[in-house]
Parts: sequence; structure tokens; C-alpha cells
Amino acid sequence: MRVAGAAKLVVAVAVFLLTFYVISQVFEIKMDASLGNLFARSALDAVARSTKPPRYKCGISKACPEKHFAFKMASGAANVVGPKICLEDNVLMSGVKNNVGRGINVALVNGKTGDLIDTRYFDMWGGNVAPFIEFLKAIQDGTVVLMGTYDDGATKLNDEARQLIAELGSTSITHLGFRDNWVFCGGKGIKTKSPFEQHIKNNKDTNKYEGWPEVVEMEGCIPQKQD
Repeated sequence: MRVAGAAKLVVAVAVFLLTFYVISQVFEIKMDASLGNLFARSALDAVARSTKPPRYKCGISKACPEKHFAFKMASGAANVVGPKICLEDNVLMSGVKNNVGRGINVALVNGKTGDLIDTRYFDMWGGNVAPFIEFLKAIQDGTVVLMGTYDDGATKLNDEARQLIAELGSTSITHLGFRDNWVFCGGKGIKTKSPFEQHIKNNKDTNKYEGWPEVVEMEGCIPQKQD
């Protein structure tokens, strides 16, 4: 009886040790797999961070050279979403800022420092062009002028207003029409025509929205005014 009891005890101990060994091996494998997955995820995250494209000011596609101001702007979308003007990563005008409106939206910026001088919008559908003309005449030399339309920016424009905008460097202003989309960046005292201008005509055959063309966008680098 004692021999049989001892044998059972030996068998029980052996089974216990075997079970413990198997469990420990499985646990170790799982731990190794977990650590492996952790290191793999860390390596993938590091690769993703290293390959993520850099972000430039205002979200433009490439960095501006020294002594240039980065800008990006978009016209309004139909009569629903207002225009947006960004300079040096600062949103100057947008629907979120609640400082845009129907007509022509204008931001004035100091050409030397990039500081915002003023933002206005002028209703060219139901408003009066006279205040807009006075505003344009008062712009000082060396001022960067950014403009974008919303809904309709042309109905109330007259020849005098168009000429004043043309003197800021615009070429499209002479034929800006009813509900055309237009963005422009020029300056007071500019000697040449501005390269920063986009214009899409209102055409019922090609309009993206019913009664309005698609949004027009533009980005670039404005040379800083030098003394």
C-alpha cells in the first residue's frame, strides 16, 4: 500500500511539473508575440512619421523662400460657403471668422511686415459701389491686396472701380461678370501685372453648382517689400 501511495504521489508531482512547464512555455510564447507586435507597431509608426509630408504655412504645396509671404485663398462656393484668405498661417477672412459677405471680399496687408491692416467686403449685387471706390482710393503704396468673390462680385462694378483694381495688378477685372468666381492678389504701387489671379466664368453649360461655377483656389509666395 505504501509503495502504491508513493507511486501515485510521484505521478501527481510529475503531472503538476509537466503542466507547469507547458503553461510557462505557452505564456512565454504569447509574451514574445506581444512584444514582437509592439516593436513592429513602433517601427511602423516611426516609418510613417518619417515619411509623412511636411506641412507648410497655410497648407500650401511647398515652402516659400526667405523674404516671401505664404498665402492661400479660395473664392466662395455658390451663395453657401464664403471665401477664405490665409497669409503666413493666419486666416484673415473666412466664414468661421464671420467676416466675409456677398460681393468682393478684401484683405489689406502691410507689404513689409505681413501684418493685417484691414478686412472688408462690398456687396456688388444689392449694394453701392461708391464706398468700394473710396476704399480702393485710400489704399496706401506698398500694401498687399487680396480679393475674393462670393456669390456675385460684378453687377454693381463700374469702369472706375474696375480701373482702380486693374491698377493693383489685375487683368481679369475688366471682364469679371455676374456670378463669376475670382481670386486675386496684387499691390498698391505695383509696376507690372500680378501673376496671382484666377478667374472662372459663370457658364450654365459648365457650372458645378446650379447658377455658379466651381470654387477657384490659388496659393503662392508674395515677395516682401524691401526698403
